[in-house]
Amino acid sequence: MYRRNRERRRYRRNYQDRPRGSIFTSAFRRPGTQILVLLIVALVVFLILQFGGRNAGTNTSSLPATISVSEAYSMYQNGAFVVDVRTQEEWNEFHAPNTTLIPLDQLPARLSEVPRDRQVVVVCRSGNRSQQGRDILLNAGFQQVTSMAGGLNEWRASGYPTEP
Repeated sequence: MYRRNRERRRYRRNYQDRPRGSIFTSAFRRPGTQILVLLIVALVVFLILQFGGRNAGTNTSSLPATISVSEAYSMYQNGAFVVDVRTQEEWNEFHAPNTTLIPLDQLPARLSEVPRDRQVVVVCRSGNRSQQGRDILLNAGFQQVTSMAGGLNEWRASGYPTEP
């Protein structure tokens, strides 16, 4: 019995004297803690990928997909870049002053002409092609792009400036 107690004391002394890791080291050895840390890291990476680079280089939030003619005119007055995606013949009939003509079929090849650091309003005759142009720009990585509902026909009917 005496020998057994002596062995127990020796074991306890050796166990107490052994070097131990910090609380964090022992906590990370538990599978539940490891899974929790992995989930937190995965969440952080997901959030960075979703929101981290989305508005880099811009100072405003994303625009609605489609805006009214009056909203487009307000953006036009405030310096937005307006892209007309109609044909050259339609442009020659009439267009909004200080806008840029890039026909829809040429837009993918002429993306470098559209500034990435400004809001972009895509317009056409009635509003259908402008939605396609907006989608081309969004798919090319542009962030601040919208299309004008109603097109330049409604623009002119509202009394906003046009050039022959």
